[in-house]
Amino acid sequence: MLSLEQVKQSLESAGQSHVLQFWPELCEVERDSFLQELSQLDLKGLKDHCEGAARSAASPSASLDQHIEPVPPESIGSVRKSDKDSLAEWENEGLLQILENRVGVLLLAGGQGTRLGVQYPKGMYNVGLPSGKTLYQIQTERIQKIQELADRKYGSKCIVPWYIMTSEFTLAPTEKFFKENNYFGLEPSNIVMFEQRMIPAVTFDGKVILQGKGKLAMAPDGNGGLYQALVDNKVLEDMKKRGVEYLHVYCVDNILVKMADPVFIGFCVSKGADCGAKVVEKAYPAEPVGVVCRVRGVSQVVEYSEIQPETAELRGPGGELVYSAGNICNHFFTRAFLQDVAEKFKDQLEQHVAFKKVPFVDLCGNQVKPTKPNGIKMEKFVFDVFPFSRNFVVFEVVREDEFSPLKNADGAATDNPTTARNSLLAQHCRWATAAGATLLDEHGNTLPLTASASAGDSHPALCEISPLVSYFGEGLEQLLKGRTLPTPLILDEKRAKELQAQ
Repeated sequence: MLSLEQVKQSLESAGQSHVLQFWPELCEVERDSFLQELSQLDLKGLKDHCEGAARSAASPSASLDQHIEPVPPESIGSVRKSDKDSLAEWENEGLLQILENRVGVLLLAGGQGTRLGVQYPKGMYNVGLPSGKTLYQIQTERIQKIQELADRKYGSKCIVPWYIMTSEFTLAPTEKFFKENNYFGLEPSNIVMFEQRMIPAVTFDGKVILQGKGKLAMAPDGNGGLYQALVDNKVLEDMKKRGVEYLHVYCVDNILVKMADPVFIGFCVSKGADCGAKVVEKAYPAEPVGVVCRVRGVSQVVEYSEIQPETAELRGPGGELVYSAGNICNHFFTRAFLQDVAEKFKDQLEQHVAFKKVPFVDLCGNQVKPTKPNGIKMEKFVFDVFPFSRNFVVFEVVREDEFSPLKNADGAATDNPTTARNSLLAQHCRWATAAGATLLDEHGNTLPLTASASAGDSHPALCEISPLVSYFGEGLEQLLKGRTLPTPLILDEKRAKELQAQ
């Protein structure tokens, strides 16, 4: 730990001496804790961080319209447009890589559920499914199932290790939650949790914000903090030791995520890609999602605010949007590429400005909860490494099957617990019907597929299929074909065995 004198000097040279203004009022324990926090800061880089934040906040984002072009067709695969033989080949390739223990999944889980109105990690959230499962449990069970599918296909045992990047806010509660639930059946040694760095929030004129008299206002450094965290926590070494060559990286809040998706992995491996992005077709031109495209010939994600409306509305000869590849934070990386990023590129990642309402203490030491943004949090994004890729590919999937994020509390128009829950229930209704089942409502009437399978419907049929029974709709025909089943239907392992025995 640094001495008070060393910290004082560093803060003064960074133009941040106000940080210690309440030092005389702190007790011994508070002083020790604050000095510890300040010692862990990158005090040498603090000046650059604060000045960079103020500069970025003052400069408007440039329009990139003249420099962008779509990703070339030869770099794109698609669940809807690629032929069935190719999709089957890619799936087999992906399952083979999984079987050979060359695939890991990496979860970005540094954020709390603040916008959901809860103070715990998003992964612990229960969207109100009939089973009561949380996002973490659903994802754990999908890993178990994809291991089982690879095992069954090739008659051998495999492991898909799960790397979970947390933050100071989410590490302890996530560890506790997994432990209390016996890791939902996974081997604890195959779940590797690690923490991303925290960085200080600053005012618009570049001053570090004090959250308390002896506490800085800190925030995770965005999901692009992954690359520094991989180095800090020696995660790449762990991957190498396990023989992991390919990583599926995704965000915690997508209830439909296909963990270690063999089709996506097989596509990327077959193309010799070092970096890949799953995308969904934009719902409408002004949808507020980033677009995967090329800028000056380099692959990257362009934020919707960086494209003029007339560019966003451009359409091709078939009436499709030219810039339709919506980014869903679902990526493929080779370990070799991540090693390259860690060694050569992580310090070149772009910093993004987020204007936030940051609680602070005023000059008199009073706690203030601002009603409008008063601070800047600098973030890096996981996709900021795309420009460093030597062979970048895009894989388009169907939104209804693979993307329904949980970002807002109920009451918001989109991306809330109800839309996430309905997306999953609607998908499972489609699976059951495709497998030959007839679903009945509570009055014994047959449910038409349109009524039972729309995520937008506020009352979809209550049909939930455990990931331990089916990963993506496979294997259901032998259980459900020709059956008429009342809803709610919870098809877990126990119910599946009962149906098999009938």
